[in-house]
Amino acid sequence: MAETGDSGDSGSSVRVAVIGGGAGGMSAASRVKALKPEWDVSVFEATNFVSHAPCGIPYVVEELTDTSKLMYYPPSVFIEKRGIDLHMNTKVTKLEKGRLRYIENGNEREMEWDYLLIASGASPRVPPIDGIELKGVYTVDLPPDAEMIHKAAKGVEEVVIIGAGYIGVEMAEAFAATGKKVTLIGKYDYPLPRFDREIGEVIKSEVEKRVSYRGGELAQAFEGKDRVERVITDKNEYKADLVIVATGVKPNVELAEELGVKLGKTGAIETDSRMRTNVENVFAAGDCAECRHMLTGENVWIPLAPGANKMGYVAGINIAGGDIEFPGVLGTQITKFFELEIAGTGLNEKQAREAGFEPKSTFIKAKTKVHYYPGGKEIMIKVVADSKTKRVLGAQIVGYDAVLARVNTMAAAIQAGFTTKDLFFADLAYAPPFAPTWEPLIVAARILKF
Repeated sequence: MAETGDSGDSGSSVRVAVIGGGAGGMSAASRVKALKPEWDVSVFEATNFVSHAPCGIPYVVEELTDTSKLMYYPPSVFIEKRGIDLHMNTKVTKLEKGRLRYIENGNEREMEWDYLLIASGASPRVPPIDGIELKGVYTVDLPPDAEMIHKAAKGVEEVVIIGAGYIGVEMAEAFAATGKKVTLIGKYDYPLPRFDREIGEVIKSEVEKRVSYRGGELAQAFEGKDRVERVITDKNEYKADLVIVATGVKPNVELAEELGVKLGKTGAIETDSRMRTNVENVFAAGDCAECRHMLTGENVWIPLAPGANKMGYVAGINIAGGDIEFPGVLGTQITKFFELEIAGTGLNEKQAREAGFEPKSTFIKAKTKVHYYPGGKEIMIKVVADSKTKRVLGAQIVGYDAVLARVNTMAAAIQAGFTTKDLFFADLAYAPPFAPTWEPLIVAARILKF
């Protein structure tokens, strides 16, 4: 690996264009300018937010923060301190080899580029539901949506959320916490269906304490005179003053296709380990791009902020003449629903089987502290391993304390290629205020045997 910026190009004549001012785009642009300060780096962002945190939208709705704080850095940091030519509220309309067109302040302009990074992100997947255009129906995408939804929720009593993935569950918590009556409609028996059933049933039980979860239903229509008033599913009808549609996202790849960039089997942009596409001097990073899964070796599309930042970092180094590979992702995620912390990393049983492994698993319940120390909370852990090689393949953890530390431990162990024996003998810390004598992760490894 080299982060030298040693490139055959030199001087300010080298022009780098970045489409998208989110995590991947700004990380790449910043890295290029750090390594090649004499190069011209231009970023084109369609909104008035850069370096933004759309994952914070539910917490604006819950009134824990405000929209202005959903930018990690203000534009001035990138313009004045890092020397990036930042174009906000600017839409790129056409991509050609070595040239792009964009509309800024109502005027169409062109720019020539030597290197291009496509970091165009992802957008909500909007299902073809009758009435979806009604007032009061919203998707969750970018920070400006946070303020819009927050204002629309004033005076609202009944909220219906379509989709019980991460965004749906987090929005359900946000509205329930502010006193709304929430109906969460999911396609599957339990929310967050990427988790195996043992964990899923725990999540469902907790969700049902606060909101009405309607699993196994599909939304068919939104009805109302001037605005949404009802949600019609294939089984029921629900009163609705406000509707959130959270049925997944899709990568923004239209401009990439226009340039002849190859898409992978997931529909996102296919990249190699250096974030290069099939088109010379064109890179991709972030929520529009595929990357390698560390366990299967296959290209996957898992649009999450930590991976997007690292993909942009890698792309920026390589654009500037360095040589670094992105090893890939495991899909490590964490969220919460009120007091319940919910996390997972690696493969679940179904995914492991589909990838050609022979999975075995264990599901345990434990306490987060020794029995005689006050404050211990319940935690439930499922660990999946390959029965042949004993390699650890995945972990799913729910509980009321210390879930983050354990899922991160498992992510590092899986990335390092740990077997169940390695996990069992891992020298993890113990003291009564922090953990039981037998760390639950080690107990899981012991049960799985080695």
